[in-house]
Amino acid sequence: MSVFLIADVTVTDDSWIPEYAAHVHKLVEKHGGKYLSRSGNIDTLEGETSDSTLVAILEFPTRDALDNFASDPAYAPYGEARQAGSISHFRVIDDTDIAGSIPYLTAG
Repeated sequence: MSVFLIADVTVTDDSWIPEYAAHVHKLVEKHGGKYLSRSGNIDTLEGETSDSTLVAILEFPTRDALDNFASDPAYAPYGEARQAGSISHFRVIDDTDIAGSIPYLTAG
């Protein structure tokens, strides 16, 4: 079952971004993940406008793969730099349908 990491980030100090952007995608790939998007082109369709600087959506084959990425010692310095230079909200969802009415998704 695929899982998706949705990273909603508001940058407060952009000094961490060049190293993070250059190296973290390789660590994501090492754990079987891939970026579906890493964009600063954010428009609000409904609800309150956010001050987010970027939103990234990553797909991993399993929750274990995502957890292994997040706990990889090689990721730690990048994660710490991001945390120090941003306000980040990371959410994880799976590929299920809570209502169970979409035929191509597993009922969740």
